[in-house]
Amino acid sequence: MHTLALLLILGALSSPAQTTAFTGARVLDSAGRRWTDNAVIVVRDGRVEAIGPASRVRVPRDAQVKSLAGQYIIPGLVAAHVHVSAVQGTRPPAYTMENTLRQLGVYARYGITTVWSLGGEQDPAFKAREMQNTPTLDRARIYLAGDVITGKTPDEARQMVAKVAALKPDVIKIRVDDNLGANPKMQPEVYRAVIDEAHKRGLRVAAHIFYLDDAKELLRAGADMIAHSVRDKEIDDEFVALMRKRNVPYCPTLTREVSAFVYESTPAFFADPLFLREADRDVVARLQEPQRQEAMRKAVSAQRYKAGLEIAKRNLKRASNAGLLIAMGTDSGAFADRFQGYFEHLEMEMMAESGLSPVQVLRASTIDAGLAMRVPGAGTLTKGTWADFVALERDPLADVRNTRSILGVWIAGNPVAHAR
Repeated sequence: MHTLALLLILGALSSPAQTTAFTGARVLDSAGRRWTDNAVIVVRDGRVEAIGPASRVRVPRDAQVKSLAGQYIIPGLVAAHVHVSAVQGTRPPAYTMENTLRQLGVYARYGITTVWSLGGEQDPAFKAREMQNTPTLDRARIYLAGDVITGKTPDEARQMVAKVAALKPDVIKIRVDDNLGANPKMQPEVYRAVIDEAHKRGLRVAAHIFYLDDAKELLRAGADMIAHSVRDKEIDDEFVALMRKRNVPYCPTLTREVSAFVYESTPAFFADPLFLREADRDVVARLQEPQRQEAMRKAVSAQRYKAGLEIAKRNLKRASNAGLLIAMGTDSGAFADRFQGYFEHLEMEMMAESGLSPVQVLRASTIDAGLAMRVPGAGTLTKGTWADFVALERDPLADVRNTRSILGVWIAGNPVAHAR
C-alpha cells in the first residue's frame, strides 16, 4: 500500500469523530429545482448525517457550528470528461503525485469536487483514487481511464485492454476520429474488439467521436458513453433511439471546440478575476503572442471547429429535448490552454446559451454527471453521501453564471476555498 494512503487510513482510525453543523443557508434540493431556506447540514466524519430545514434537523451538542447564512449551497460540481495530470504550465507533462494532487486542488478550488479523467493518467492518479475515501480529503475526487486504447488490429487492441484493465480503471477510452482528415481513424473491427474485450472484463467504454455516422456505429457496437458532441451534422431520430436504448450519456465538451479557435485574439475571459486566480501566467502570456494568434486566425482547422461548435450547441439542445442523459464535461487539461476548473464554468454558460435551463445545466453538472459515471452519491447532497458542496453568493437558478460567485468549497466537510 502506498505510504501516504496508509497514513491517511491510520489517521482516520485514530482520530475522534468530527461533527460540523452548517447552518442558515439556502440548500438546493436533490432534484436541483428548488431551495430549502434556513437549512442545516450536519456532517460527521466527512459524510452528511442529516440535512433539511432547521425546523426538522437538530444541531448535535458536540457539533462545531458554521454559519452560512445568506449563501446558496449546491452539491459539488462533477466534470465527466477531463484530464488531470499532464498539465504543468508551459513545462512538459509530469505524471507525478505532486502534479496530480496540485491539479486536483485546482479543480476543487473552482468547486469541481469530482472528475472523470478520460485517458492518459498514470500510476499516481490511480493512487490518488485509492486515497480519496477518507474524511480528511480536501481536494477533488478522481475516477479515471488509464491509457487510451490505440491498437491497430483487433488482437493488439484486446491486449491493450487487458493491460489497462489490470490497473482497475473506472472506464476504457477509445478515439474514433481522424482529426478533420489529418490522421487515420480507428477501424470498426478494432473498436468492436475493444468494446467486446472491455465488456468481458466488466468495464464500460467511452468513445471520443466527431462524426454522426461513427457515433451511430459505436452505439451499435455497444459503446457506453459518447464523450464529445457530434459536430459534423445534426443528430437524428436514429441516434436518439440508439442512445436511449441503453441510456448512454452524452458529454458535449463545448469548450473543447472553443479552445481550438478562441485564441485567435485575446478572449474576454482573460480579464475575469476568477480565471486569473488560478491561470498559469506563462500560458496566458504565450496565448497572447501576436504570431500565435495570427496563426490560429489563418488555420483552416480552427475555422472548421468554430463551425462545428455551432452544430454541437444545436445537437446539445436536441439531445436535452429528447431526454438523453447529459453529463457536463470539457476535455479540460488535455492541453494547457484548456484551463482546468474555469472551463467547467465556461462550459455551463455555453450549455445555457445552447438553450438549456439553469436547472438542466446544474443537473448535468451534478447528479446527472454522477449517474453517467456510476459513482454513488456524486453530485448529490443527501444523507450518507460525502459532504462535498459549494457555497455561492448568488442564485445559480436565476443565472447559471452565478456558479462563479464562489464563497467556499467543502470536500468531506473540509474547507477548500473561502471568500475571495
